Amino acid sequence: MKHLRKASFALLCVTLTASTLAACSSSNETGNNAGSGKADAPNASEASNGAGAGNAEGVKGVNKEGFPIVEEPITLTMMSQDAGVADWNSMIVLQEMEKKSGIKFNYQLAPIDSFASKKNLVFASGDLPDVFYAADLTPAEQVTYGTQGALIPLEKYIDEGYAPNIKKLFDENPDVRKSFTTPDGHMYALPFVDLSAVWYRSPMWYNGKFLKALNVTELPKTTDELYAFLKRVKTEDPNGNGKPDEIPLTSVKLDDLRMFFFGFWGMYDETIYADKDGKVHYSPQEEGYKGYLTFLNKLWNEELLDHETFSQTSDQKKAKGQNNQIALFNDYFPYFTLGGEPSGDNPLMTPVKSEIEGSPVYGKHPGMSANGTFAISSKNPAPEATMRWIDYLYSYEGATFFNQGPENTLWKYTNPDTREKEWLPVPGGGDREEYRGTITPNFGILTPGVNTGELAKGLRSEFDDWIDKETQEKLAPIGKAPFPNVYLTNDEQTEATALLSDLDTYVLQMEAKFITGQEPLASWDKYVAQLKQMGSDRIAELYQGAYDRWNTGK
Repeated sequence: MKHLRKASFALLCVTLTASTLAACSSSNETGNNAGSGKADAPNASEASNGAGAGNAEGVKGVNKEGFPIVEEPITLTMMSQDAGVADWNSMIVLQEMEKKSGIKFNYQLAPIDSFASKKNLVFASGDLPDVFYAADLTPAEQVTYGTQGALIPLEKYIDEGYAPNIKKLFDENPDVRKSFTTPDGHMYALPFVDLSAVWYRSPMWYNGKFLKALNVTELPKTTDELYAFLKRVKTEDPNGNGKPDEIPLTSVKLDDLRMFFFGFWGMYDETIYADKDGKVHYSPQEEGYKGYLTFLNKLWNEELLDHETFSQTSDQKKAKGQNNQIALFNDYFPYFTLGGEPSGDNPLMTPVKSEIEGSPVYGKHPGMSANGTFAISSKNPAPEATMRWIDYLYSYEGATFFNQGPENTLWKYTNPDTREKEWLPVPGGGDREEYRGTITPNFGILTPGVNTGELAKGLRSEFDDWIDKETQEKLAPIGKAPFPNVYLTNDEQTEATALLSDLDTYVLQMEAKFITGQEPLASWDKYVAQLKQMGSDRIAELYQGAYDRWNTGK
């Protein structure tokens, strides 16, 4: 969990181009400007259409600009997942936001691991909170609960002036709005956005000590060169202990390396991707997937792929790294596996070319979260005020406040005019990141808002700059978002969910069997025929239709 939180901090605060999950910028600062624009809450007839349905009396007045947001304080309920570091009621960011806005929240929190189950129970019971925060609402959930009326459409409040920062973001980046608009024309949830993001998942890294011991001055550029390097690791004792204990390539059930390796064979994603011509592919039946299986089977047979890949835990993998046994591995940053301090000694893996024409490719992050991070329920008596509250997080000031805390706590401005900052000593000593988890809810979970380069001015380290350089040189030139955030209709989603449930299980089982040799690769045609019988072509057809609708804006 500590490493997860480190990743979250880098994601939301340090603004590494390479280390974000999502993408964008919005510096509209209306949230801090004093204003007098007001609007009354919806009346009873409007409430019956979904807005403010929980309270016909409504809220007396909502200021469209500045703070406070409401003329008289109100209290709402918020459901969220929680990293469990501190009581949200004691967090200074939430306390100060309540004072600024006039909106108090009663928190209904669930641990990260059990949040999905709790969320399902809430929707099933109809006992809804007013707000879902860090809600991880899937496209299917947005369509289902939006069309059922449990979640209200947000576009009305955005377009009517209650969310100027979000409106500016959408106007400047229309694909963001398009990607969160459901087939019925409504937007039921908001994403986390960072248009500078490159990494979709954590990448692969080389052990720099092994490279030095083997006198490797140029990283492998083809699958043949990669194989030759891994073979040398196995036979030439690069850790120098005189034992044959080196592990050329390791993984945890292939979940960590699969997407990165897929790019070597021209595939942008593990399941669905659109190629440069707009054709949608179901990856597990592509010829490139056969190449991927064939290569890993070869590594397995020669003990170049860790034979504990399908049984070990992440902690067991890391223990091997810290024992200097691993040559090539996946992690958020290399020192998470190898130990030690952040450095540029362990290079990012350059994707390698295979026999597939046009390879390698890289599945780049699409620039926004795939799932919704924020939504307003039909029980909310003050949707306008709620939109004003969340809009603040999409401004520079709000993003800074929620992700880095108040000024002069963990940071201060060195030049307010250029928004350059510097870190301050952690109050009471200790780890800055862990302390941050006690002052803001934006810790260890994906929350609504934006990530911009401005947020990290003056805060970046040499390691941050090195990560960015590696990413821009090795991944960005071959990167393309695999697939936009599209929505299926209710009927389509029901069909796709049922088909993918069986397909995903079968594909994972067969992947392990092909790689370990339990199933010969001579059975490839039989395997593809089974996929097609189970509906793989139909999956491609469904998502092709959704992709075409997305492209045409229909």
